[in-house]
Amino acid sequence: MMAATTPENESGEPSAGRRNLASSPPIDDQAFLDATEQAKSRYGRFNLAIIGDSGVGKSSLVNAVFGRDWAKVGTGLPVTRGVQYYHDNSLGIWDIEGFEIGSTRLPGDQLKSHLKIIADRPANEQISVVWYCVESHAARLTPAAIAMIQALDAAGLPVILVLTKVDWGKNPITGKRTVTKDLQHFVAWLEEPHDNGMPISVPYERIILTSTRDKHGKGTGHGLGELVAETLTLSPEDEKDAFRIAQRLNLPWKRELARPIITGAAGMAAAAAATPIPVADSIALAPIQLAMMGRIATIYDLELTTMMSAGALAQLGVQFTGQALARSFLKLIPGAGSVIGASVAFALTAATGEAWMRLCEQVHTGKLDIKNISESWGDYAPSFLDVVRKIMEQKIAKP
Repeated sequence: MMAATTPENESGEPSAGRRNLASSPPIDDQAFLDATEQAKSRYGRFNLAIIGDSGVGKSSLVNAVFGRDWAKVGTGLPVTRGVQYYHDNSLGIWDIEGFEIGSTRLPGDQLKSHLKIIADRPANEQISVVWYCVESHAARLTPAAIAMIQALDAAGLPVILVLTKVDWGKNPITGKRTVTKDLQHFVAWLEEPHDNGMPISVPYERIILTSTRDKHGKGTGHGLGELVAETLTLSPEDEKDAFRIAQRLNLPWKRELARPIITGAAGMAAAAAATPIPVADSIALAPIQLAMMGRIATIYDLELTTMMSAGALAQLGVQFTGQALARSFLKLIPGAGSVIGASVAFALTAATGEAWMRLCEQVHTGKLDIKNISESWGDYAPSFLDVVRKIMEQKIAKP
């Protein structure tokens, strides 16, 4: 928690990172909790089916794209032999094994029976996109794999053919990534599949070559950005945001979701302060700002309500909402006086939202431990210049 004695900055006010908040009235964190639950309900869950033989690298793909060890995704539900469903709030994974050697059932029939079981599950567990994983060192698709891809297409499911464990090289002249001749031939065959000159129907949407590590077992691999982009393209319109939230590779997508929330909250704060609010009553803006924080935390897939105690969450609300900022900054803002007007309320809320988004991004990417938020918030809290900049941006935006 914050220290009782705080150093001052050049303006004579307590520094933003060490402000004494002991005298601040308590803030009810219910607005944060309610907004989080509403956002989860709005965005829903994205369900991905991953099909492939054991050892093909499915688990590594999930970890690389979604930042989850799927054995720890949440609930593991053994639906039937060869089918497992894992899920948390934003992501569902259907893990479907490839064709079992020695089975008396035809591959297509085996998969159709799995899909029928899945189709009977609740709406929030239905498959959106399929990754059919094949190890890149394979010579060609097996007849069983082709039959399963055909069954997926017949069920109306979009299939991305994911070649895993690709060994990438680099052209010494152009610097471009290259693959082996054998893999090039395999890809060429996949683009025009045939058997003894006769064409074969393999109804996938796109082939994507991937690796989750380089050939030395290090780095972040290649092809994952393409895989994420293609998955988003093939996702149903009403599930695209759920996928943007579940994935952890494309941070700009999350910022695009968060910024309208910040703008909307800032507008609500300005409306609330249409009749100027005394600084002592600035806690009235806290529910608006806490709701904004809850929605943004959901976009960054952060379960703050389970990761932090209720007391720590409430203290965080005190620290991040504009109340503390107003006390320190208000007399420095020309014309503000001792009250918070619409312009200042807008700027405080917008600056708070941007700061909170930066902090959530650091936690989301693992650069900041959730346990250290209370001590680290000052590194992300908006400065006086951030607030003034938002005021100026607002003035410029007005006709």
